[in-house]
Amino acid sequence: MSKIPVLKAKEIIKTLKKLGFTRKRQHGSHVFFAHPDGRTTVVPYHPGKDISRGLIRKILRETNLEPDDFLNILRKK
Repeated sequence: MSKIPVLKAKEIIKTLKKLGFTRKRQHGSHVFFAHPDGRTTVVPYHPGKDISRGLIRKILRETNLEPDDFLNILRKK
């Protein structure tokens, strides 16, 4: 298992969109994403700030993704 890097919210949102998640709504600085199969997650969007590894792990648990799979998708351009 690879070590999860600290990421910006834009990078996480871009990866979620590649996985088929769509932005449903935003309340303040929190963006709600949903997948057609029912999975959901919330990503805090604070420009200029990083999202911690712990919060990234929580997002991955909510979306049923393995860290290695997420990192592989993140690295593809």
